[in-house]
Amino acid sequence: MSENEPFIGIDLGTTNSVVATVIDGVPRVIASRTGQTLTPSIVAVARNGKRLVGHMAKRQAITNAENTAYAVKRLIGRRWGSLEVEDARKVLPYELVPGPEGADIRAMLGGRAFAIPEVSALVLAELKADAESFFGRRVTKAVITVPAYFNDGQRKATRDAGRIAGLEVVRVINEPTSAALAYGFGKQMEKKVVVFDLGGGTFDVSVLDVGKSVYDVIAVGGDTYLGGEDFDRRIIDWLVFSFAQEHEALDLRQDKMALQRLRDAAERAKIELSEGQQAAIHLPFLASGSDGKAALHLDRQLTREKLEDLTRDLVDRAIAVADRTLRDAGVRVSQIGEVLLVGGMTRMPRVQQAVKTFFGREPSRGVHPEEVVALGAAIQAHALLHPQKGKEVLLLDVTPQNLGIMVVGGYFATIIPRNTTVPTSQSHLFTTVQDNQTTVRIAVLQGASDKAMENELLGEFVLEGIRPARRGEIEIEVTFDISADGIVGVSARDSATGTRQSITVTATSGLTESEMRRILEENLDEQLTRRQVGDFERLRDRTRTVIVEIEALAPAVKEALARSRFGKDAVLRAEEVVARARAAMESGDLQQMIGVEEQLDRALQLFKGLAGGAPPGGKGA
Repeated sequence: MSENEPFIGIDLGTTNSVVATVIDGVPRVIASRTGQTLTPSIVAVARNGKRLVGHMAKRQAITNAENTAYAVKRLIGRRWGSLEVEDARKVLPYELVPGPEGADIRAMLGGRAFAIPEVSALVLAELKADAESFFGRRVTKAVITVPAYFNDGQRKATRDAGRIAGLEVVRVINEPTSAALAYGFGKQMEKKVVVFDLGGGTFDVSVLDVGKSVYDVIAVGGDTYLGGEDFDRRIIDWLVFSFAQEHEALDLRQDKMALQRLRDAAERAKIELSEGQQAAIHLPFLASGSDGKAALHLDRQLTREKLEDLTRDLVDRAIAVADRTLRDAGVRVSQIGEVLLVGGMTRMPRVQQAVKTFFGREPSRGVHPEEVVALGAAIQAHALLHPQKGKEVLLLDVTPQNLGIMVVGGYFATIIPRNTTVPTSQSHLFTTVQDNQTTVRIAVLQGASDKAMENELLGEFVLEGIRPARRGEIEIEVTFDISADGIVGVSARDSATGTRQSITVTATSGLTESEMRRILEENLDEQLTRRQVGDFERLRDRTRTVIVEIEALAPAVKEALARSRFGKDAVLRAEEVVARARAAMESGDLQQMIGVEEQLDRALQLFKGLAGGAPPGGKGA
């Protein structure tokens, strides 16, 4: 990667997403092409078949509810038939269907089934386009954040979304860790920090030991189905119930447009109540009466007290997770040096009061709840892609959930407990359970339940060639290895004979490789079309500017070559690149212009080096 190649950090949120970078050592949020720092994580297919993302998708959500997908982060990496998916199907206005293999989920939009990573990819592609507009050039590398409690399947699906969007996902890091990184950036502090991250759809708590540039995660806890969507839903249910009491049990949830209007009003009221004591909800012409003619209106006053009463158990759930996570970490409340509130829902006064009461201290106001995670991701991207001696950022993360295997009786045997620092390697001895058993099937699982079937199956393999013997006599050593990037390797060895078998566990997002190739091709066509419509002039102008710079340096380069026999071949290749770039501009071949853009930049660096007296044939050659 060249020193000037741009990079981004992305917080792919349930409700909103944010993109950031580091400029001159300072992390900053990149505003969208329309000037906003928050991009709604919403994707729609309009009546004319056009795909809409972000604010454009949100603006038409009420009139096109069945073709507008939101809150997909709650679905990414989940399996069809799970309790969370069944719950989502009851309340979402767009249709969910099983994938071709019946394992993953698809969203029906505009008559087409979109894989959930594909929907998320459209949001990522929009953020990528905003970053490219900001930098004036292509952006290909990113760090993306995920909830700390995401399992391997959810993390893999997020990586796939990045790949579909045309991004090389350098690393996936946990949202609370990212927030702590942004908070501690540039500070010489040593303290234990708790990150309380309540966003639009997920909740995380992380306990970290922060010492200067080292961020050591001690424990994580969370609930991947708890967030602002649930608070909105309580308001919606309250409105629906009271409306039904007044109007002959009329259920507004049966009308998708009415339901979307309720959702929009509930979200606005919730936000308003973070500042005021009451919010007016006025929705005229919401439904028709039983005679089909009379228009029915909804008028309600929601008070902060009522909202707190409706959502008390949700706040209690979050505090219970925080309590459990502290106990897992072996840390007392009195040892906590800072509590960071992250995520839009932490703006709710009742949440802030609950956190203050539990931790016995005022939470920090030093971070922007919606932007801090993306800023931390950008800092991590900068540290990974532009490492500087003495300025490294070291993240020591943990496994969010137990890893182990299925044993006799359908039970789950944990080999690596949750909150184990990675990288790590741990082993456990098991014995055969049948006389003359010659094979053992190893099912690798992740989760919190003692029952194997209630946990996530990551993969399985068979150890063969075991010496026949009475049950219990043969010992099988099962070893788990986890890399710093979270790659899980599992091996099984017959202790008596040394026979060994192993696998590298690769979680699935539900997409087959052939599906992924098809989506990537479609996405490339989409990106090229978008460039042709919006970015062609920018790319042509930049190409022309670079060529002018190269030509201005040409006399000095020729003079330098006259004094040295080195670098002539590299200059000839650079001149060929310039010729190809000119031809691409003249023919309007955008794909060829994209292909030579990076080569043209290298040619410019070469000419600058030669003209300035740097040794030819170096980095630019």
